[in-house]
Amino acid sequence: MIGFGLASGFNGCYPKHEKLQYPVAKMQQVSDVYFGTTVLDPYRWLEDDTAQLVAVWVEAQNKVTQSYLERIPFRYQLRQRLTELTDYEKIGLPVKKHGKYYFFKNSGLQNQSVLYVKETLNGEASVLLDPNKLSDDGTVALVGYSFSNDGKYIAYSISRSGSDWREIFVIELATKKLLPDHIRWAKFSDAEWHGDGFYYSAYDPPADGKEFSNINENHKVYFHKLGTTQQSDVLVYENKNYPKRFYTATVDKDEKVLFVYESGEGLGNDLYMKNLRKPASPFVKLTDNFDYEYNPSEVIGETIYIYTNYQASKYRLMKTTIDKPELKNWTDVVPEAEHVLSGPFFIGGQMILSYIKDASDHVFVYSIDGQLRHEIKLPTYGSVNFSGDKDDKESFYSFTSFTFPTTIYKYDIDRNQSAKYLAPSVKFNAEDYVTEQVFYASEDGVKIPMFLTYKKGLQRNGANPVYLYGYGGFNISLFPGFSTWRIPFLENGGIYAQANLRGGGEYGEAWHLAGTKLQKQNVFNDFIAAAEFLIKEKYTTNEKICIAGGSNGGLLIGAVVNQRPDLFRVALPAVGVMDMLRYHKFTIGWNWASDYGTSEDSKEMFDYLYRYSPVHNIKNDNTPYPAILITTADHDDRVVPAHSFKYAATLQAAQTGDAPKLIRIETKAGHGAGKPISKTIDEYTDVYSFVMYNLGMKEL
Repeated sequence: MIGFGLASGFNGCYPKHEKLQYPVAKMQQVSDVYFGTTVLDPYRWLEDDTAQLVAVWVEAQNKVTQSYLERIPFRYQLRQRLTELTDYEKIGLPVKKHGKYYFFKNSGLQNQSVLYVKETLNGEASVLLDPNKLSDDGTVALVGYSFSNDGKYIAYSISRSGSDWREIFVIELATKKLLPDHIRWAKFSDAEWHGDGFYYSAYDPPADGKEFSNINENHKVYFHKLGTTQQSDVLVYENKNYPKRFYTATVDKDEKVLFVYESGEGLGNDLYMKNLRKPASPFVKLTDNFDYEYNPSEVIGETIYIYTNYQASKYRLMKTTIDKPELKNWTDVVPEAEHVLSGPFFIGGQMILSYIKDASDHVFVYSIDGQLRHEIKLPTYGSVNFSGDKDDKESFYSFTSFTFPTTIYKYDIDRNQSAKYLAPSVKFNAEDYVTEQVFYASEDGVKIPMFLTYKKGLQRNGANPVYLYGYGGFNISLFPGFSTWRIPFLENGGIYAQANLRGGGEYGEAWHLAGTKLQKQNVFNDFIAAAEFLIKEKYTTNEKICIAGGSNGGLLIGAVVNQRPDLFRVALPAVGVMDMLRYHKFTIGWNWASDYGTSEDSKEMFDYLYRYSPVHNIKNDNTPYPAILITTADHDDRVVPAHSFKYAATLQAAQTGDAPKLIRIETKAGHGAGKPISKTIDEYTDVYSFVMYNLGMKEL
C-alpha cells in the first residue's frame, strides 16, 4: 500500500486556497427571449470552437490549471502508482467466428487494445489488427468490427481523436490484406454484412471547420458493395420528413431480413423490416409508437425474437414470424417479471437472460420456448456479458465488480458449469476491501440503492473521504465494475460511493421517467440525499465529500453544486451538459429532448430548465463553492465543449469563494471512448491529485 503525504505546502486538514487569477473571458451583449423572459448569454462566443479567440482562451485556461496541479506535492507519486496499477495484461471476451477465436488484448500500457485471432482456443495468438499503428500518439481507436457471414472479410470502424465520426475499412481475413474500400462520415453505425457488401449509416459531409459542432441532420442508410467507391454506394433508406432522427440497420446472421431502426425523437424507436430473400419487397413498418424500444435479438428459422418494453416497463421477450412481422402479431416468449430484463443472449439452442436486481446482474438459462432451466451463479454483486452463437454451445462470459477485475469464464450451458478461463493480475489485494449495498430515502421518501466500497476495518467516525458518483438519466443503469483509477483513493482510506439515481434504468421505465423532463429535480434530490445519508450515518462529513459525474452526470454535478454548495468539498463535472437552454442546437443534442424537454417546448418547460441549468444558476453573492475541476475535450462532438467553456467562464467570473474553479481541456480527445491509455493516465493523475489534495488526505 502506498500513502500520499502532503508534507510540502500542507497545513492542517485542508490546503489553504490562494485566490487564483483566471484568464479573463470577455462578456458580450448577447441575449435571447424565451416566453417573455430575457436571458443573457455573454459567453456565446465560446461556442465557436474553431475560432482563434477561443483557442487562446483554452490555452490560457490549461496553463492556469496545470500550474495549480503541478504544485500538488504527491502528484508524481500518484502517477507512478496509477501507472503501476494500469500495467497489467487485459484480455477481452473471446468471440468465436467461423471456427476461430477473436479477442482484444492490451499488454498493459498500450494506448489501444489489439485485436488478435487464434485458430484454437489454447493455440498461439496472432495479431489481426493493431490500432496503435494507425497513429503516432494512440488517438486513433478501433471502435467496432463485424465479420462477413462467409468468413472472408472483417469490416472495422475507427474513430479519430475521440470523435463520434467513424471511418470504415475492410480486411481480407485469409491474407490480412487491407482492401481499398473506405467509408467516411459514418456515425452511430457499424458495418452490417449482406452478401458481397454491407449496410451502414452516415451523414452528408459537414462544412469545413464545423465537423464537431454543427447540428447533425438527415441520417441515411447506404449499401456498400466491396470493391467500389463510397460515391457509388446505394441509398437504402432515408426519411426526409424527419431530419432529426437516426436510421440504423441490422441484418440477421442468416441474411434473411434487414431491420432499420428509427429513433431520436422519443423514448424508444420505430422498427422497419425488409425480407432480403425477396429483393423487390418493400420495407414493412412493424411498429408505430416511439414510446417503446423494439430490438430484434435473433432470427431462428422463420421466427424473430424481439426484446422490448412495449407495454412492459421492465421489458419482456416476444416473438413473431417473418411473414407476419407487424406488432399486432407478436406474442410473449418470456413475459415481464419482477426485475428488469436487461438483455437476452441466444447460445447453443438456448437463451441466457440477464435480469437487474437492485443494480446488479442475475443470470438465468431458459429453453428457446421460454421455460426457466437454472440460474448461473455469479461471484458477488457485479455485471456480466456473454459471447456465443445460437448454433454453437461453446460460450464465454465476463464478470466484474468494484474490487473484482474483469475475469473471463468458459461456460458449459448444458451442464451449467463455469470455469475460469482468464483472470488478470492487478497489483493490489482485493481481499483488503469490502463492498456493501445500502438503501436511503430521497426527499420524497423513495428508497435509492447505493454501493459503498472501502477498506476493511474502516471506522464510521464521520471523517472518511468519499468519492460519490452518479448519473441518473437516459434509462442507463450503473452496475458494479472494476477501475484501477479508484484504487489509490481506496488505499488511502477513501470510500467509493455509487448511487443508482432515478432517471436510470435500474428498476425499469417508471424509474427512468421519474427522473426526466418536469421530474428531473428528483435526480438531483436523490444525489443530495446520498450525501446527506453518508453524513448522517457517520461515514463522512460535508468537508470530505467529492462528487463526480460525466455527460448527463456532469449536468448532475453542476446542478447540485448550485443547489447545495455547502454539502460538498470537491466537485468534478466531466463533459457535462451545462447550458440547458441551448443544448439541442449542437450535433445530436436534439436527441436528448426525450429526457430533458427543450426551452422551446412551452413556458412551463422553459421555466423548469432555467431553474436548474448549471450555467444560469451559479451564485454570485460570495456563497462559498467547492473546489471544482471541470474536464472536457476539444473533439467532443457528443456534448460539445462549449458547455464546459461557458460554465467555466461564468463560474470564474462569479463571487463563489477562493476554492479553485479550474477547467482541464484535453486535446485530440472526445467524449471519452477510445481515449489512449497515456492520456487517460494523465487525466486521472490530475483528477485524483486535485481530489485528494482538496480533501486534505494525509499519508496513512
